[in-house]
Amino acid sequence: MPIEQRVISGPKIGAKIGGNASAAPAPAPEPEPKKRRAPSKKLLIIGAVVVVLAAAAAAWFLFFQGDGAPPEEPAPEAGEVVQVEPISLNLADGHYLRLGLALQLTTDAHESPDPARALDLAIELFSGRTVAEISDPTSRAALKEQLAHALVEAYEGEVMDVYLTNYVTQ
Repeated sequence: MPIEQRVISGPKIGAKIGGNASAAPAPAPEPEPKKRRAPSKKLLIIGAVVVVLAAAAAAWFLFFQGDGAPPEEPAPEAGEVVQVEPISLNLADGHYLRLGLALQLTTDAHESPDPARALDLAIELFSGRTVAEISDPTSRAALKEQLAHALVEAYEGEVMDVYLTNYVTQ
């Protein structure tokens, strides 16, 4: 009689007890990749409008605004000239200056301004200076420019310039 042989294998060395040694562990299921939705038409239209507005703003500032500087105010138009009575001012070392002024008004001036402010500013600027200082043509021009600037501020744009009509030192 033939003998039947059966081979019973036990767990292999290092194998898990109670597990199938020949079966590999099942891989973890991969998550499904998220599907990207196509952008809606509304979102595309909004994006296009933003791009067009940005381009229009850039073109406006580059081409129509010049160098980006604020637009200059137009120069004031000359109006009438108001004469101010000459005054004598004390200079250094006992000398004096006989100073006469004329105020160039703008067309914005509605009535003749009070010359008291102009005389006060002139006295403040010229008094106490030396004869050499006020006799020098470049120094005299600088003093006149300072006086004109002070008058424009004091009369709030109604006066645009000053003329020296009497300028005698002794």
